[in-house]
Amino acid sequence: MLLTTGAFLLMLALLVIVHELGHFFTARAFGVKVEEFGVGFPPRLFSVKRGDTRYSLNAIPLGGFVKLAGEENPGVPGSLAGKPRRVRVLVLAAGALMNAILPVLLFTVAFVLPRDIVVSQVMIEKVAPDSPAAAAGIREGDVILQVAGEPIRNTGELSRAIELNRGKEITLVVRQSDSSVATVNVIPRWQPPPGQGAVGINIKAVNPEIVKESYPLWQAIPLGFEECVQTYVLFKNAIISMVIGTTPVALAGPVGIAEITGEAARAGISPLLEFAAFLSINLAIVNILPLPALDGGRIAFVVLEWLRRGRRVSPRVEGIVHLIGFAMLMALMLAITYQDIIRIARGESLIP
Repeated sequence: MLLTTGAFLLMLALLVIVHELGHFFTARAFGVKVEEFGVGFPPRLFSVKRGDTRYSLNAIPLGGFVKLAGEENPGVPGSLAGKPRRVRVLVLAAGALMNAILPVLLFTVAFVLPRDIVVSQVMIEKVAPDSPAAAAGIREGDVILQVAGEPIRNTGELSRAIELNRGKEITLVVRQSDSSVATVNVIPRWQPPPGQGAVGINIKAVNPEIVKESYPLWQAIPLGFEECVQTYVLFKNAIISMVIGTTPVALAGPVGIAEITGEAARAGISPLLEFAAFLSINLAIVNILPLPALDGGRIAFVVLEWLRRGRRVSPRVEGIVHLIGFAMLMALMLAITYQDIIRIARGESLIP
């Protein structure tokens, strides 16, 4: 319990501070006065003032904020509202941008650190009739050697490669039961029949063994970039799958995220860094969505101002919209948290 709570709070603090630093430094760069940089939500526990900015630590450790001068009033000296639209968009988007960039660093460090990985042969256990695998001539007992030019070392890598390429034709290199090697093409389906999966195969690990793996920095940096890009693709494909009904909607609130963080921390530093990177990417994408109370929602009002040829929406109206949006987000968070608690009480895993 202590490990779960500690790892969750440290990870959340990292993601929040990086996000708010994006707003902070961008605002300062464009001459916007920063009144307060806060970690956590009020009530305030501790604060110190340096120059024009108050730095505070607050009691509710589920977020953070940067309070900018004149967010809706252009008449305030050093106000955000008094800046050109492009500057306001940059300041508002900077937090999500920082969360989008941070995973490259986290993944890079994870690749540098030694970690245990499972290496095995990946054998076809069953091929579904009329599936892409069956049409390509894949048979039970075949061993998958490569997918899209990349070697496959375990079942997780095969599943990930297929998920990355849904709807696209990919090349598989397989070793058949007579030891011959064949190259086949398949297109992973977006909407497979129930129980079949995207390609229509069941797989198993043969002769698994655990090996230590780490990379020198010069290799880890490009791998970090690649991992970051692939995670964005996986996120996009997961959303598409949920929208079209292929996979059920899966959401986690603070309790669920804390539980998963604890599992990652128990697995080691590298898995924890990888989960933090994944969560940072989620935060970047969700925060930039045009939803009230989020940075994307505030950017939407700047875009609306541009469409109205410089006529701003009343600060009062915008404030009400963001307040309603915040209340709805809090209600959603409470509902998801309730479901997380119920699942934990039932002993169900929160890790997909």
